[in-house]
Amino acid sequence: MAQDERQPVGTLQVRTIAMPADTNPSGDIFGGWVLSQMDIAGGTAAAQRAKGRVATVGVEAMTFHKPVKVGDILCCYASFQKQGTTSLTYKIEAWAIRSGEYHLDEVLVTEGQFTFVALDASGRKRKLESV
Repeated sequence: MAQDERQPVGTLQVRTIAMPADTNPSGDIFGGWVLSQMDIAGGTAAAQRAKGRVATVGVEAMTFHKPVKVGDILCCYASFQKQGTTSLTYKIEAWAIRSGEYHLDEVLVTEGQFTFVALDASGRKRKLESV
């Protein structure tokens, strides 16, 4: 369980293993790799809600709490925040499941807010249906 009592918020969208090829010079997983997994998670959730293609237009309030280690299972959760005329905003939490001594720890490693815009077949913004 998590070291504190906080639990992941949102729907699990991505689960993947951090591999040695994804490390930075310090031996931790590169922050850009974590950010890309979070973007995939948010884009998946936004595309489902938009019922079609979306593109990332903004990433705000990124907080890197703890490093991700090789072998961690990175889990990205998306929770819907708001909808505009053409945009959707999601809070994305990245949690690492890692082996401790005789147990598994689930640790919040990164969180941020991602905004996506709905696109039509030509790649232009399109209005979203009201929900």
